[in-house]
Order: sequence, then C-alpha cells, then structure tokens
Amino acid sequence: MSDPRIELLLSSLHRAFEGKSWHGPALKGALRGVTLKTATRRPGKSRNSIRDLVYHCAYWKYIVRRWLLEQAGAEPGPAFPRSPANFPDPKEQVTEKLWAADKRLLNEQHRLLVAAVKGLPPNVLDRKGGNTGMTYAELIQGVAAHDLYHAGQVSLLKRL
Repeated sequence: MSDPRIELLLSSLHRAFEGKSWHGPALKGALRGVTLKTATRRPGKSRNSIRDLVYHCAYWKYIVRRWLLEQAGAEPGPAFPRSPANFPDPKEQVTEKLWAADKRLLNEQHRLLVAAVKGLPPNVLDRKGGNTGMTYAELIQGVAAHDLYHAGQVSLLKRL
C-alpha cells in the first residue's frame, strides 16, 4: 500500500490539473476549447497570454519533477524540451501546430511529474529542497496550487 501522504499529493495534483472540484475548472478544463486566437491574445502590453501560462505551467512541473528525481537519487532526465525556459519568446510566431504542441507539452510534463511523485520514497517528503526552503511535500502541493492559480487566470483571459 502506498503512503497516504503521497496519495493525498497525487489527488491534489489530479484535481488541480484535470479532476472535478467544487471551485470550478481545473487547468486542463479551463483550457478546453481555447482557440489559437484566444490563446495568443494579450490583455495588455507585456502581459501574459493563455499560451504563455500553459508553457509556464509545463516548465514548473518539469522543474519540480527534476528536483524530486534528484532527491530520490534518480536520473533527472533531459533538459526542458523547449527554449527559452519558464515563458516562451513573446515574439515567437505561434501557429496551430505550435499551440497544439504547447498543450501536449503541458500534458506530458504533468504525466511525468505524477510518475515521479508515485515513485517517490515517502521519507523524501519532509526534506527541504529545490533551493526554496520548502519541503518536497510543500513543493508538490505548490504545483497543484500553481495549476489552480493559472486556471483562474485562463478563465479570466478567456472572457476578455
């Protein structure tokens, strides 16, 4: 049987990304039906688009997964598959193909993060890591909160 703390963290990740919840749509649900035009629209100069937020969420899932794998003594794997990191280049010409790739990247990074959490030794949860001063359990919970925060932003940006 799995550690109950890991099960709770996995449940939080699931509900924040693609599960049902009382608060409204999870991140994946908020992205449902977002067109390229809507995804790339900026609410103001130097403000993030929905596409930026998708890329950003994928990146931080990747970072936390790397921290977890390193702490567990596993190979962290290849570098983030896109450049630049954290946010895409705002001057990049976004096509339907690239928007679809961004959504796949988010889904893949979520899947990989969940796999890393599932394989995490429970004794790692209370260790501090990632140069944040937070425990790994807090970092995992933080990724779920991050998804929900940006799901709210996506929902607002869709209505603009």
